[in-house]
Amino acid sequence: MTLSELSDWLLSLVPIYGPWLLGVTTFLSCLAIPVPSSLMMIASGAFVASGDLSLLTVISAAYGGAVLGDQVGFTLGQRAERFLPHPKSKRGALVAKAMAGLRKRGLVTVFFSRWLFSALGPWVNLAAGASGFRRRRFTLADLAGEAVWVTLYVGLGITFGANLDAAAELAGNAVGLMAAGAAALGFGWWLWNAARAAPKA
Repeated sequence: MTLSELSDWLLSLVPIYGPWLLGVTTFLSCLAIPVPSSLMMIASGAFVASGDLSLLTVISAAYGGAVLGDQVGFTLGQRAERFLPHPKSKRGALVAKAMAGLRKRGLVTVFFSRWLFSALGPWVNLAAGASGFRRRRFTLADLAGEAVWVTLYVGLGITFGANLDAAAELAGNAVGLMAAGAAALGFGWWLWNAARAAPKA
């Protein structure tokens, strides 16, 4: 089954299993399992708009699943190095990047990897656990970041209703634009610090 076929199949189950399926999907996505969690939240938001699902139930399921998945990933990172991918692999490079981010600015890295740089999220979970990052600090940033992620995508579903393609495209473009803006700001900050540190002629 291709990812597209999996997405279509899962979407067809939303009216039947609703929040339960959504919670499982966000949980699995936070463990780096390739499921269309963002699209599922948009679809669930559309069903909220049509009156078929409850907003509170959808938000609770998506948020609860995501936070629980993050906590499981953090615990796996704490207890077993074998869960971390090999450093020379593509996924290992993501973990190394996550580790570097945690060392420099832990809370900010956890927060933004929940929604703005969500591809890093599962690896930040493992890296945070393996690096000795405090669970309390991780959880505070995690709760805030997942609140943004869930609100953003469920809100898009409510706004666009049945037009899932438009909502998904807008979400991808918006997140990509914000990520590019964040990267530009980061580069500008680095240049500014480098200019300040440079010896004057």
